[in-house]
Amino acid sequence: MKLSAAFSLFTDLRFAVQTALWPTIVSIWYNPYLLFNPQELSRTFMNHVWLVFGNGVDENGRPVKTQLITPHATGVVLDLGAGAEPSDPLLVLRTRRSDAGWLGYGHTVNYLNHSKIAKYVALEPNVNMHDQIRLNASKAGYTESAGNLVILSCGAEDSKTILETLDYTQVDTIISVLTLCTVPNPQLTIQRLVLDVLKPGGTLLFYEHVLSPRKDVAWWQRFWAPLWAIGFDGCRMDRPSHLYVEEIKGWEGESEVWKQRSVWGKQGEDEENLFWHRAGRYVKA
Repeated sequence: MKLSAAFSLFTDLRFAVQTALWPTIVSIWYNPYLLFNPQELSRTFMNHVWLVFGNGVDENGRPVKTQLITPHATGVVLDLGAGAEPSDPLLVLRTRRSDAGWLGYGHTVNYLNHSKIAKYVALEPNVNMHDQIRLNASKAGYTESAGNLVILSCGAEDSKTILETLDYTQVDTIISVLTLCTVPNPQLTIQRLVLDVLKPGGTLLFYEHVLSPRKDVAWWQRFWAPLWAIGFDGCRMDRPSHLYVEEIKGWEGESEVWKQRSVWGKQGEDEENLFWHRAGRYVKA
């Protein structure tokens, strides 16, 4: 792996600081408690970065998400981390701010084929993003008053609350876009969601940056991961999230959970990219 690729994140860190340092300082001024809550401070910093570059990131990933989400999401849809896609910071910082008109939060709803969707369930623990999710969803035709929008503030690991909110009705589709890198205990979390929340015959759609299959790139991903997680809301660049999905087994140890599976990469992506992507469509048996 070229050293220029391995150390490219320092250039990106400089852009991040230029973009978000002053707004973060202002946030601290109004809420000094942030200084005593590193996790919330990191989230605040990343949110300021995302407000500037989020639309550009969405634009960059549009071909993959259009191929993945639009034709395959149906019925009741559970969108993990619906508020934003902060898990691709290198791409965030290298992408010019977009004036495409889409708002900085809640992009996934724009890819849904409304005629195929019964209900959009937006899962977002950061309640500060809920108003923006609600506005974006409304523009796409989903509102709480119409009964086709639900916004949840719990984490993806809280499958019990998800099911209780949905009156113990399982969902038809789970979507994870650049989210699994930040969820707690991702391997167990995605297993619980698939086995408990996704109905038989339902579909899991994911687009994630994952651990590279190249040993040299993976070494650098593991090396930088702890540092990167501090500044970017816990984002881990060294998680093999696609393998977590592939290796899901039933609670009793049954080997076969999926009856269909399809995995692909991002066209034209440099294989030395520290944020190497995989997209997948898995159908539950």
